[in-house]
Parts: sequence; structure tokens; C-alpha cells
Amino acid sequence: MAVMPGWWGGRDLRALLPRIFFEHFRTTSFVAEREEQLVGFLVGFLCPTHDDEAYVHFVGVDPAWRRAGLARDLYDRFCAVARAAGRSRVRAVTSPVNHDSVAFHRSLGFVLLPGEREVDGLPVSGDPNVPGGAVVKFELDLEDWARRRTAGRAGAPLACESTVSEPSDGGRGERRA
Repeated sequence: MAVMPGWWGGRDLRALLPRIFFEHFRTTSFVAEREEQLVGFLVGFLCPTHDDEAYVHFVGVDPAWRRAGLARDLYDRFCAVARAAGRSRVRAVTSPVNHDSVAFHRSLGFVLLPGEREVDGLPVSGDPNVPGGAVVKFELDLEDWARRRTAGRAGAPLACESTVSEPSDGGRGERRA
């Protein structure tokens, strides 16, 4: 995904998102495009080990589209799929240096999970496979999400003219990203 370093302030996180994810998680992953340009994506899956859990592996939004409701819309679509599949919770992680991501997840109703130590006041767990070696873990109760959404507090539908869909390349990982 060539856009990733630019979207993450020069941090090259492409190794965390192999193309195979777009093939195997097509029904639970979404891309958002505007005028045939990628403006956002979410890669998630239904956890095969814990049948009550879904996991957001990676989400990204073009900096020009942040704070427009796009990431919230992508999460809402993923949560709806997870809930329809009988999942009761969604988990996600972010880097402790990504304060905007922490605030965003909390605004969606995710709660911070306990960690092994604290970094900048956040509970973190060690993960040698990510830059910095630590992650902040989150969990979202899908019944709470559904109640907030019904009450109108989970965010309005995307207010831009983007198309949000499953990857449409037949699972070959040939998106313009």
C-alpha cells in the first residue's frame, strides 16, 4: 500500500498489512474511494479462535479526509458485519504514540484494556512485531455500539461522496493503494 508512509507521517507500516489480507478478509474489509482514488480502508476479520470476537487489524484514512466521518463510517460498517455474524465485541490496537487514534477509538466507545506497563499514561502491552514494540489494546461491546448507534450517537453516515465497498479486485490485492 504505497499511500501508507504518507498517511502515517513517514512511518512505513506496509509490512503490517500484507496483500494476502485483502484476499482472505474481503467480506470484512472495506475501501473508500472518491473519484477512483483511495481515501480510506479498514481491514478486519472475524476471529477464528474466539467466536464472540472480531478484530480490526488496520484502518487508514487519507489525511485530507480525516475528521470527515470516514473512519467512523468504516468502523460502523465493520461493526454491523461483525454483529450480524454473531460477534459481541470488536478488538483493535494502536501505537501508544498515535494519540489521535487513541482518542478516536475512545470516541467510538472502545475501552482501553489493561496492559503490562504504562507509556504516556496509557496501558500498553509488548508486541515485538510492531514498531516501538508496544501496543494499546481496545475493546468495543457491540451491544453498547448498537444502542449508541440507534440513539444517534455513533455518528451519521458518511457525509461525502465516497464509495465504501469490499475490495473489488477478485481478492488479488491489486487495489490502487
